[in-house]
Amino acid sequence: MVHWLPMESNPDVWNSFVASLGVESKWRFADVWGLDPDMLALVAQPVAAVILLYPISENTEKFGREKVAAAASQTSPSENVFFMKQTVGNACGTVGIIHALLNNAHRIDVGNTLKGFMSQCEGVSYDKRAKLLEDSEAIACKHRSAAETGQTAAPSAEEKVDLHFVAFVSVDGYMYELDGRKEKPVNWGPCADSELLGCAAKACKQYMACAPGDLRFTVVALSGES
Repeated sequence: MVHWLPMESNPDVWNSFVASLGVESKWRFADVWGLDPDMLALVAQPVAAVILLYPISENTEKFGREKVAAAASQTSPSENVFFMKQTVGNACGTVGIIHALLNNAHRIDVGNTLKGFMSQCEGVSYDKRAKLLEDSEAIACKHRSAAETGQTAAPSAEEKVDLHFVAFVSVDGYMYELDGRKEKPVNWGPCADSELLGCAAKACKQYMACAPGDLRFTVVALSGES
């Protein structure tokens, strides 16, 4: 299995990464400092995606399985959802960023590197998309450069990391959780684009309830200039 350096949950690192990919500068990542309405009101709008970092535990894994089971009774994910599996170790941050950006490629100029990757992914399976990322030297190189610039010393590529990133996006009126460890997008229910931050905050709170008192959760929003 290919392993990359883990990327820390740091908007400055992520913004450096997406800038290197050529993503237009008016869309950038920022921390969400709280999930109550007063704190959410401080987040710049529009919000195109929300990414949650959470600690992997028995409780969060059980909750994830329950959400997958609940989503199975709903209609199939919209064909307009971009989703890929993750086969590169420690790449969940980059997979989350890719999910955030490519599900908004209709309104965000994601740059030539990701446009080319998205073109390669057209009409192929979720697993094949994972292999395309694994084989992408351009994205791997930019990931590595960004991961090395974090505020904390990056663990080795082979070190086991018990934290995981998932992305939340709104597509065709529904909020989807995109997790490369799962088989397909998880539908969380109706959610307009303008409601995404609030809908995602509710989802994040449910994950946090699985590990009360654990301080390793972080929430980051992909926001644009209004």
